[in-house]
Amino acid sequence: MKKIKIPLMWIAFFAINLCAGCSDYFDLDENPNLVQDPPVNALLSTATHKAAVNMQQFGLITSYYTQYLASPSASGAADTYQVTDDSYQWNTVYYAMADLYDMIQKAEGTAAYLHAGVAKVLMAYQLGLVADVWGPVPYTDAFYGTNTLTPTYDNEESLYNQSLALIEEGLNDLGRSDYASELDAASDLMHHGNVDDWIKTAYGLRARLLNKITKKADYDPNAVLAALDQAYTSNEDESSMNVFLGVNPWAQIAISNASNLLGGWLSDNFVNHLNGVTYGFEDPRIAKITDKTVNGNYVGTRNGQGNVGGPNTVHDESYISVNSPLTAETAPLVIMTYAELKFIEAEAALRAGDNSRAYDAYLTGIRAHMDKLGVAAADRDAYIQHSAVSVGAANLSLALIFKEKYVVTYLNPEAWNDMRRNDYQYKDFRMPLNAYLNNFIRRVAYPADERGRNSSNVPADQPLDTPLWWDQP
Repeated sequence: MKKIKIPLMWIAFFAINLCAGCSDYFDLDENPNLVQDPPVNALLSTATHKAAVNMQQFGLITSYYTQYLASPSASGAADTYQVTDDSYQWNTVYYAMADLYDMIQKAEGTAAYLHAGVAKVLMAYQLGLVADVWGPVPYTDAFYGTNTLTPTYDNEESLYNQSLALIEEGLNDLGRSDYASELDAASDLMHHGNVDDWIKTAYGLRARLLNKITKKADYDPNAVLAALDQAYTSNEDESSMNVFLGVNPWAQIAISNASNLLGGWLSDNFVNHLNGVTYGFEDPRIAKITDKTVNGNYVGTRNGQGNVGGPNTVHDESYISVNSPLTAETAPLVIMTYAELKFIEAEAALRAGDNSRAYDAYLTGIRAHMDKLGVAAADRDAYIQHSAVSVGAANLSLALIFKEKYVVTYLNPEAWNDMRRNDYQYKDFRMPLNAYLNNFIRRVAYPADERGRNSSNVPADQPLDTPLWWDQP
């Protein structure tokens, strides 16, 4: 074969001209694989999807600490409070918040105020997730500053106040009438374009935040109640997202568990809370949450102890169930429920001295949750009328409110805030560790705190730091 020789000078000539023409086709400062200017409704779709999925992802972290879940392996890292790598959740939530920052900038620049309002509410929610798990985290420098490689870590009190400010700004935007574009129902995967429901969600999140600081001197139960007056009024108001690449992620854990990729085992603390072992009578919601074992009963797994029965395939323990309306393949992810808000109301009203309102909210919360799960009316009413449940307004206690709310917040990361506020004082709740629990739990991932100390390097017998700001008196 004849070889064709091209003089070097011509190769250089073509290379120079080719590179000179690159700018005609590519902007080297932009990634051609990414959409550079997405429409605001596309950002709405991404934002509502990621917020709900991140709720579930953070539930995977916290559900071992609240003992909804347990590891099938003895001394599992998560449920014995060892250091674990949860950097996946760190990444996903910061990607989501980066998208929200872009959405806010675009929405405000195009007078899409409703979209800006939604984005601010979802930013407040997810900022709360990272603060609840890691304490001090980057926020003010994470998206707004230029020093993004070594951002400042905002402390918990600052993050808390910024979350409240974001909700206030979001409510102002959602209340405007001079918006240039409406929320697209198909792109809004939570409230399907219903602005009134977004406003209710914002007020519900505000009530959550205001109630979170019950240990602080400036806690105001009446402010909590005022926010709740503007929040959900029924199960139908709830935010719910059921668009998945496949199935509901909790259902996927259940499906994988059935295929011997083990996960989603229920803690005996939670199962015993429902099956009659702890309280002496069965809660009918257990049949709507999990399935009976091969022995026809409900049995959980002890945190840190692992499987103690036969082989893992026997199904002599209780797991996350694809038959539950909460974790079925098509079940929606809900960041906050009407029933949860009724228990926030019950707690705040009780702290404010209004036992009548507290008791009504307490019973309404139980009823609403049972209706949501599809519990038969007769079973629902029999449970509510039990003397240990219907105790009368004068005998209502915080312990009873937290007991019932624990069932309502199953798998939701908000349950961890409740446990810390209640000092883990749940009947027969057994901690794998000692009084350093709050500090050990904070060592669940590797980002450094505001002093640059890496949590993975702290000795196992040394608390990382004082408890989170809202956990301290």
